[in-house]
Amino acid sequence: MNNHAAGISIIAFIVTVAASMAYYQFVYTKEANAKPQLPAEVLNPPEQLKVSIIEGSSQPSQPKNFEPKEIRGSLGINNKVIWTNHDTTAHSVTTDNQYNDQINGPFNSIDTIGLVLPQKTYEFTFTKDGEYSYHCEPHPWMTGKVIIVKSFV
Repeated sequence: MNNHAAGISIIAFIVTVAASMAYYQFVYTKEANAKPQLPAEVLNPPEQLKVSIIEGSSQPSQPKNFEPKEIRGSLGINNKVIWTNHDTTAHSVTTDNQYNDQINGPFNSIDTIGLVLPQKTYEFTFTKDGEYSYHCEPHPWMTGKVIIVKSFV
């Protein structure tokens, strides 16, 4: 009789583990990795902020490089930033803290388009409020900051 109880216990354990693994893979993981639902205005704001990478930015002696150096936007209004490279050298827009946006992925031009070539642009839409410091990977003295605040409109 004890052999049957042990066999039933083992089968019950296996069924429980299989059910737990199925739940984890087909329910929990799917929901944990789902992208959040955000208002259309946050995903496609009506206005954009513009930052220029000015000529001569690749030179360490150039005090200005990202212009403006600090920019402020509001979610749902102007949380999309466009950097335009007016220099003759390629640059990057690279997060200082490995920021990975919940919708748009890494805040890093190298991961998405590579270096921003002369006269080209890099665009990024922030979907969460916060302060986002960044720099140019080939020219680390080039730094800037994007501040995104919640909109009260």
